[in-house]
Amino acid sequence: MPISCTKRSSLLSLILCVGLHLLSYSQEKDYNVLFIISDDLTATAVSSYGNNAVHTPNIDKLASEGTQFTKAYCQYPVCGPSRASFMSGYYPNATTTYGYVSGRENIGEERKTWSQSFKDNGYYTARVSKIFHMGVPIDIEQGSDGKDDPASWNEKYNSQAPEWQTKGEAELVQGNPDGTIERKGGNVMTIVKADGNDLVHADGKTAQKASELIRQHKNEKFFLAVGMVRPHVPFVAPKSHFDPYPYANIVLPKKVENDWDDIPKRGINYVTSVNGQMSLEQQQKAVAAYYASVSFMDEQVGKVLKTLEDEGLEDNTIVIFASDHGFHLGEHDFWMKVSLHEESARVPLIIKVPGKKPAVCHSFVELIDLYPTIASLAGVEYSEHLQGKNLVQLLDDPNEKVRDMAFSVSQGGKTFLLRTDKWAYIQYDEDAASGMELFDMENDPKQYTNLAYHPDYSDVVEDFQQKLKDKLEEVRTNDLRIDYSK
Repeated sequence: MPISCTKRSSLLSLILCVGLHLLSYSQEKDYNVLFIISDDLTATAVSSYGNNAVHTPNIDKLASEGTQFTKAYCQYPVCGPSRASFMSGYYPNATTTYGYVSGRENIGEERKTWSQSFKDNGYYTARVSKIFHMGVPIDIEQGSDGKDDPASWNEKYNSQAPEWQTKGEAELVQGNPDGTIERKGGNVMTIVKADGNDLVHADGKTAQKASELIRQHKNEKFFLAVGMVRPHVPFVAPKSHFDPYPYANIVLPKKVENDWDDIPKRGINYVTSVNGQMSLEQQQKAVAAYYASVSFMDEQVGKVLKTLEDEGLEDNTIVIFASDHGFHLGEHDFWMKVSLHEESARVPLIIKVPGKKPAVCHSFVELIDLYPTIASLAGVEYSEHLQGKNLVQLLDDPNEKVRDMAFSVSQGGKTFLLRTDKWAYIQYDEDAASGMELFDMENDPKQYTNLAYHPDYSDVVEDFQQKLKDKLEEVRTNDLRIDYSK
């Protein structure tokens, strides 16, 4: 029997709809993933996040093309546990992963890491330099794997470099009050204005190798993880990158008299201007060198993104840029990470997805959300038990919210941060025996006045203590002996 015009029209519409759906699904399945992670980069040192004193044109350009998240938080402000968390999809307190490990030791062989899920779904997966934990500078000096997870990759590449021993003018600005020590190895603030070109440095080699892999694998699906080690100490960069940052022009964070009086002992960071015996001039030099390191890293990021563009892959590649945690640059006279104060816990995060409009999103998000979000976009199956949240709706509507607060931990999983729009609440130990901090982030965004013990805020503190109990119970409900990958 002939089909009527009306039915024929409906049938054609149905076919067209199905066809477009299948095309959309196919496009999702064909997304590449380029994940670029910086080391120790605080959001306060990126110009698109409001710091006009530092130059990050390549990160800024990516932010203008993708979704820039203003309230992104790490789950642990130390390299190893942070990376183990976002690569595994579990909070540190769920896996009891707090040290310089990959996390595989605690999540088990049956669970798939983020990149492993892509590998097992037919993607070529590779890491260049530091993705899981590497000791900087030691593993970079040795060119070793650090605490890598071999099951996560088809291939891996290390970027060896001399780090603090790089040739050039050097100065140690930590633990060197009389200036007699030129340079020192380890996790200290040695500054090197390096001789030679970009390929003297780990990040220069990383950008070169990442670009090479993009060209080699442009005709297949790939998940490429690119780990930049700057601005992690030592502050080493080509000497030209120091020129825009004369240290005498650096304006240090406000110094408040008796600033530490209302901070619990456990809240005083492990590196300070005091125990580092840093003069004001040394503090300025440290910030200037950090900015120089950031600018050098940004330049290497730009090289990788330019390769993606040159190879015509922008239209089918998801690009993520983030940092593993933040970094103190003299706020409260604190330096480096570990602290759960804002500069240490908040991170820059940008996600660029082909076809999605550029946006700025103010929803709270966590690094742990990357795994389910990117897997979902690419049509890659992942365990429903992952503890991160899918952020895809935020990429379509940045005014939506997926979280009403962020959660981060430190000090062996015994110090906790709950960050809401109005408040930042820090608690030391589950019973608060070692103290609490409460900051009004609307009226005191630099966190100078601890309100935790003020009687007017006792109800707020009590509410956060209950929130913390609920959050820890939620985090720990996953039985890590169960094979969630099935």
